Amino acid sequence: MTEDNNPAASEEGPQFSILRVYLKDVSFEIPNAPQIFVEDWKPEIDLQLNTEVSAVDADIYEVVLNVTVTAKQGDKTGFLVEVQQAGLFTLKGFDENQKSSMLGAYCPTTLYPFAREAVSDLVAKGGFPQLLLAPINFDALYAQNIDQINAQVGDAQAH
Repeated sequence: MTEDNNPAASEEGPQFSILRVYLKDVSFEIPNAPQIFVEDWKPEIDLQLNTEVSAVDADIYEVVLNVTVTAKQGDKTGFLVEVQQAGLFTLKGFDENQKSSMLGAYCPTTLYPFAREAVSDLVAKGGFPQLLLAPINFDALYAQNIDQINAQVGDAQAH
């Protein structure tokens, strides 16, 4: 039997699976309560994103999406939300560039809706109007990050 006719051979190749999605850590603070609730609420929202990747076992990786949202009313902080949305992912059969892209873009894209929901729920339970974070293109962010790294490497080699 040739490889072309072998069903087992066609099943080989890159394999991806989500083992678990979980809320690793969360923090919600209202440092200026209750005074902040009697003011006209027109905050400036600052969103910070960061991802961390660690190998857990052979072909199993933990990806943690850190989302920090700060709402400021003038010089006062209305609220501060920090969410670490995590997931365990299996990645088998990917080359290093594919694996890097999967861990740096695809996995955060998978985790972000869960993080958005956690932020929205915490803000609403904190007594503030619902906060709906805009979708994020993690593929574009990943590509920007790779371009920055390549530019820094190029600058370092030029000196």
